[in-house]
Parts: sequence; C-alpha cells; structure tokens
Amino acid sequence: MLNKLEKILAPLAERLANNIVLTAIRDGFLVTTPLLIVASIFLVIANFPIPGYSEFMAGFLGTGWEAYLDPIINSTFGVIALIGSVGIGYSYGKLLEVDPIASAAVSLASFLILSPQTHPDFVGPEQEVFNGFAFSNLGTAGLFLAMITALLSVKLFAYASKKGWVITLPDGVPPAVMNSFAALIPSGMVLLLALLVNILFSFTPYKYAHNFIYEILQSPLMGFGQSFIFEPIYQFLSTLFWFFGINGPAVTNTTFSPIHLALTTENLTAFNAGEPLPNIFTQPFGDFFANFGGGGSTLSLVILMVFVAKSQRMKQLGKLSLIPGVFGINEMVIFGLPVVLNPIIFIPFIICPLVNIIISTIATQIGVIPYTTGASLPWTTPPFFSGWLSTGSMLAGLLQIGLIVLDCVIYYPFFKVMDKQYLQDEQTVEEQEDDLDSIDLGSVTFD
Repeated sequence: MLNKLEKILAPLAERLANNIVLTAIRDGFLVTTPLLIVASIFLVIANFPIPGYSEFMAGFLGTGWEAYLDPIINSTFGVIALIGSVGIGYSYGKLLEVDPIASAAVSLASFLILSPQTHPDFVGPEQEVFNGFAFSNLGTAGLFLAMITALLSVKLFAYASKKGWVITLPDGVPPAVMNSFAALIPSGMVLLLALLVNILFSFTPYKYAHNFIYEILQSPLMGFGQSFIFEPIYQFLSTLFWFFGINGPAVTNTTFSPIHLALTTENLTAFNAGEPLPNIFTQPFGDFFANFGGGGSTLSLVILMVFVAKSQRMKQLGKLSLIPGVFGINEMVIFGLPVVLNPIIFIPFIICPLVNIIISTIATQIGVIPYTTGASLPWTTPPFFSGWLSTGSMLAGLLQIGLIVLDCVIYYPFFKVMDKQYLQDEQTVEEQEDDLDSIDLGSVTFD
C-alpha cells in the first residue's frame, strides 16, 4: 500500500513543485513574510497579553500610545494585496525569463487600475466620495485580484517581449535605459488591456473587477477556509507528503497559503478594530496548534527517545534532536530515525497533527482559548510562547503543553516497538563483537 501511495504522491508533488504558476504565487507571497513578522512584533508590543501592561506603558508614553504603532501595521497588513502583486509579478517574471523588475511594476500598475479608486461614505442624505485607494481594497479583500492580475499581466508582458514587440536602441546605451525602452510597448499593451477590463466592469452590477473577484472567487474560498474540514485536510496532506520524504508544506502551501493569508489578515483587521475575530483557521493556528517540533508533531517522539528509550541509537538521536525540535526543526528525526517510509511510525505520525488540530478547534469554538489575533510570529517560536502570544492567552500555551503530552501517549506504543527492535539489533552486534574478541588467534595456524 505504501508503495502505491508513493507512486501517486511523488509524481504529484513533483508536478506541483515544477508548476511555475503555483511557484510564482508561493514565492511571491514569501516576499510579504518578513514584513508581516516585523509588523506582528509591533502588534504584540501594542497588545502584550499581561494585565496592566497598557496602563504601565501609558505612564511613559501617554494614553493612546498604541496608535503610534498603527502606521507600521497599516503599511504591511493593510496593503498585503499590494505587496503581493509586486512579489508575484517579480517571481513570475523571473520564472518566465523576462525583466523581473518591469514585471513587478506592470503587475502593480494593473492591479491598481482594476481596484476601486473611489470609496463612498454615506453621511446623511448626501453621498460623499473619497477619491483614492482605500486600505480595505488593498488588503485582504484584494488578495485574489492581486494574484490573478499579476499572473495575467506578466504572462502578456512576457509574450509581447519574447515576440520582439520592443523598442531596440543602439549599442552603447546604458542597460537601464535600454531595459526601460524595451519594456515600453509590452507594458503599454498590458495597461491598455487592464483599462479596457476596468471599463467593461463599470457597465456591470459589480462596477469593478475587484468586487467581481471577491464575490465570485475569494469569498467562497474563504468560506471553505472557515469550514471544519479545511485545516484537517491541509494538515493531513502536509504530513502525508512528509512521510514520503517530501517537504509537505512546500507542496500544499501553493494551494492553501493564499487562503490562510486572507483569513489571518482578516482576523488582524478585526482585532485592530476591536471587533469579534471571524476565523479559527489562520496561519498561526495551523503553525502552532497542529505540529509541535515539526511535521508529524515529532517533539513528543523526541521526548520519548531522550527520556524513555533503551536503545542507544534512539537515545543519542533524541538528544541531538531535542533542541532543534523545540524550535520546530525535525529533519534529523524525519531522515535519521527514520520516519520516511517507516510503517511502524506511520500511524502516530499522521494521527497526532489531526488530533491536535481537532482538539484545538473544539477548544477555540467553545471558548476555552481565544481566536488567534492574526499576529504572524516566526514558525520557530517554541510551544507555550507561540500559543500565548498568538492568542493573548496563557491557556493557549497550556493547551499546547497538554497536546504534547497527549502526543507522547499516542506515539508511545509505536515508539516501544521501534526501541525494542533497535535494542535487539544493538545487542546482536555486541554479541558478534564479543564472539570475535573471544577467538584465540594464537591457536590458529596459517599455511
């Protein structure tokens, strides 16, 4: 059965990894990661989950000191679609082997053309209109428009460039000038098409492509992201790929990451506005409440290896893997134990993340722990601290510790089978070495 699964999953993972569209989306959104982490640090500073903290800081900085940090939060989370359009455009242009900077620029301009440039605000009987780009359209609500626009605009840009529809300048012209003129006609074609699409949508009930994409595509996908099966499916597929030695999140994030990012940013927006948080399955929730110590939640397995194992192989590997495991790094266990294609460990390796995510989901739904605020902490943040800081509640950190203990219980019977097997192998080797040592070479004659 494992061989059949490997034959199915390995080619699938390879095709997904080599798909340049999915790769461009994945790598493009990675551009946002350091910015979101930095902004999340400021978000945690503004809302550090200790009673009396805000009042203590107000004594130094004055009442409402948190507002000083809003610009950095609004300039990252508030324009996540804007940043994403640049990142995806750059990545896709590079993969299509055209000027990545020009690709990023044309992607950004096309996205802005298709985004609403007025924002109605009803005040009394009259309608006042704000002319400009609103954060509400450049943030979470514009994510899928940014993706689609980046892919289509850069594809057209690359097509025109490779067809030779460019202005060529004589040799000796500085490369920067030459590249800018080479991008002139392809860029003009892309922007003209974006303008025509914008005009066509103005005659529809949606008025803007932004509204159409959000209602037809993004909203249903986010609805799926809010369903109970979304996160378990993601965790199951990620863990299953890891079992076959394939980096699971690297494969599954090509599909799930945009939805996770949209749900996370929506929570952050609501949190900053003091409104109820709408989504359970954010990126921090998936990162910090399913797997402890890396894919398969192997931190519990490592703990058993260190403190319970009798075989030296498991005990020594456990000691080497414990500190990295606390920070979510488990390649030593995945490939050193090994976990890959090991039928003994398959069941707990798959089950533990699912049990963790289901229990955490129920705990969130019934109010035992709060929803994650949207703060994007580094995935290497250790258990307890990651749960506490991502939700603002120490109970979430304690839940993580409880889940690690539960995972130890799940892993234990399978771990014992492996430990016994490795111990017998070690004893056999020792006996063979003793037998060799007992041979009296002096009594042996050689011809």
